[in-house]
Amino acid sequence: MKTNAARYLDSLNIAYELRDYALDSDEEFSAIIVAEKIGLPPEQVYKTLLCVTSDKEHVFAVVPGNAELDFKKLALAAGARKAEMVSLKDIQPLTGYVRGGVTVFGAKKDFPVYVDEIVELFDIVSVSAGIKGTQIVLSPADYIRAANATVAPLTKESQP
Repeated sequence: MKTNAARYLDSLNIAYELRDYALDSDEEFSAIIVAEKIGLPPEQVYKTLLCVTSDKEHVFAVVPGNAELDFKKLALAAGARKAEMVSLKDIQPLTGYVRGGVTVFGAKKDFPVYVDEIVELFDIVSVSAGIKGTQIVLSPADYIRAANATVAPLTKESQP
């Protein structure tokens, strides 16, 4: 099924693949589980997080599924003093998408997009297609171009 996100990529003539996966209703939902289901390593399956800066600006932070967003790094990239997650109840009204289906493509508003720098290490990456159960797989360069994203370090250093 074509989603708004897929139609948006079509409008830009960007090549992508849709990958569907099944979710049990009682199954814990995470990017790591999605990665397993679509056959990609977790570091290539990106989660899209809606955040708000100290300047009250909403921004998307897009980070690998196996990493944790560093709010200080996001704030630095966005030129703000601090950043934090938007509350769960505000996600759908602001983006048009539900948790687990958030994507920058076709969102209600064009918020600035910041993607973690590791994205450029891969041939392909995966992001939500706008609904739970479907991912969009595309090249990092196409993602960055379509999302008009700024590439920056955004994740916490992993502990040994």
